[in-house]
Amino acid sequence: MPSSTNRLSRRTVFTGAGAVGAIAAVASLLPSRVPEAEAPAPLVQPKPARGGGYTLSEHVKHYYKTTRV
Repeated sequence: MPSSTNRLSRRTVFTGAGAVGAIAAVASLLPSRVPEAEAPAPLVQPKPARGGGYTLSEHVKHYYKTTRV
């Protein structure tokens, strides 16, 4: 006869895992209480009069630096 001294059974482990999963699912659906900081609006530059629109931004400069051999 098995003793009743703090032995974990598969049923206990799966019940605990199910409870933790349910709690995590509910917690992910709750709205957060910490308000997110609003991102500053990006600067909008006027479109060129003759078309085009290519600008040498920091992102493009970084790309050019990574392609150098």
